[in-house]
Amino acid sequence: MAELRLKVNGKTETVEADPSTHLLWVLREKLGLTGPKYSCGIARCGACMVHVDGKTVPSCNTPVSEVMDGEITTIEGLSRDGEHPVQKAWIEEQVPQCGYCQSGQIMRAAELLATNPNPSREEIFEHMERVVCRCATYYRVVKAINRAAKEGGS
Repeated sequence: MAELRLKVNGKTETVEADPSTHLLWVLREKLGLTGPKYSCGIARCGACMVHVDGKTVPSCNTPVSEVMDGEITTIEGLSRDGEHPVQKAWIEEQVPQCGYCQSGQIMRAAELLATNPNPSREEIFEHMERVVCRCATYYRVVKAINRAAKEGGS
């Protein structure tokens, strides 16, 4: 165990953890940030996606030691009031069904729009393929990303 300092959602946090602990468990168990979900544990489903320096990373298999110098943002930190254009578009387009993948989907979509403010349908599908939606709401995801893009979604 070591005392680790992380910058999470704009705040510096200090936690006691083994540096090899996966980021997901530090976020959920040490910091109480339950937006990123555990699902596959092998970085294949995307439910655990968070931003590190603006890029999505699967927190389920990323050792916390690899991100200690980065700015970590979870779904809880994307927008304090739920007013991020992607979050608003998600509601307007009624994307969620079970909701399990939603934080990963939204984090991935926010990254896409930050780097490509007007993506094509193909670019959306290609970028979003790293997040599995077991309810298959993919077409609503595309509609929501298009809506967010039109409304200035980054």
